[in-house]
Amino acid sequence: MIHKSDSFLREGFDSEAPAPYHARAMGNPLRERRTPSDWAASGQVIEIAEKISDFGRLAEIVGGDLETLDPEMRPPDWRDAPVTGELCFGFADAQEGVPALQGSVAATIDAVCQRCLQPFRLALKVELRLLFVASADDGVDTDGYEVWELDEDRLRPLDLVEEALVMAMPLAAMHVDDAACTGLAGEAVAESTTTRPFASLRAQMEDEN
Repeated sequence: MIHKSDSFLREGFDSEAPAPYHARAMGNPLRERRTPSDWAASGQVIEIAEKISDFGRLAEIVGGDLETLDPEMRPPDWRDAPVTGELCFGFADAQEGVPALQGSVAATIDAVCQRCLQPFRLALKVELRLLFVASADDGVDTDGYEVWELDEDRLRPLDLVEEALVMAMPLAAMHVDDAACTGLAGEAVAESTTTRPFASLRAQMEDEN
């Protein structure tokens, strides 16, 4: 359970009981850089309403896949596909020493089926339960969370969302079954619902660099 800072509790207008209150950010918090402790202390809840084009690396991967199609087969509006979800920052412990994140991210991207080589819509959904610590060996009780080891002081949620979606993409995108590979492009949707190990993600990114 994520514990939110008491500084984000206020008296309700018509109630004696305190109620959570989240100040409206002036900009888009998805693009802000803060330390995980700052995100957690604010109890920040971020509603995600973006497009594929807002995520450079993800757009590059999707676009590269679609480049294998004949120009007339490429979906013209693939960059406008929505990316939605919610991120909720807080602390994983009552002592407010371990910043944490819970949330989910979803997107439906245009892809090329590796069986029939036709375009189709691929639905991605990722559930996030992360702890932000300096090292996986810190002795923190993960309790169903995945450890995100910090290699810099500040975190930009947009980068985290992008990495989660990139890791959720299958190595070989395909229709859900053989019957869908009959030229009915765009009618079948393959769904991938996963929680990916971010330690593996970091290893993969290091190998690429």
